[in-house]
Amino acid sequence: MEKFMIPAVTALITMETEGDKFLLIQERWKNNVLEDGLLEIPGGKIREFENIFDALRREVWEETGYNVTHIHEEEKSIITKLNNYEVISYECFYSSQNLGKNYPIMTHFFLCEVEGNKLEESDESKNINWISLRKLKEIINSNPEKFYPMHIEAIRKYINIYYKQ
Repeated sequence: MEKFMIPAVTALITMETEGDKFLLIQERWKNNVLEDGLLEIPGGKIREFENIFDALRREVWEETGYNVTHIHEEEKSIITKLNNYEVISYECFYSSQNLGKNYPIMTHFFLCEVEGNKLEESDESKNINWISLRKLKEIINSNPEKFYPMHIEAIRKYINIYYKQ
């Protein structure tokens, strides 16, 4: 039986305060021995026929308690209704696909801003915290194995663009 990739969405949630940039990081906790405890950013699977931006908002809320107030590039998305189709076309910050044997997933990353109160933990995440880009860069450079592999290159890209030493 032919198997297919699972589509997902992931949020690089950013905040700036007193000139420092921060990214929201959490520990992955999905009852999977290989991945539990790895650092990740919020995200999850897109439901059948769910708008990708609605999926992103839902996943962020479920995992962190925050409400997404802005998704960069969402305003540029185009919905086309033609020949009994409704299609959304969009740009994202980054994409990653797992080519290994662990889990057939592909995720699209978006830059987001949020408001509200953060959860202490959810059914899928623990230790939800803001981390400075300086500290995040130190951890990635010294201990990349602490990160969920699907997310590490998007985080590195974000740091390379937005971290000014």
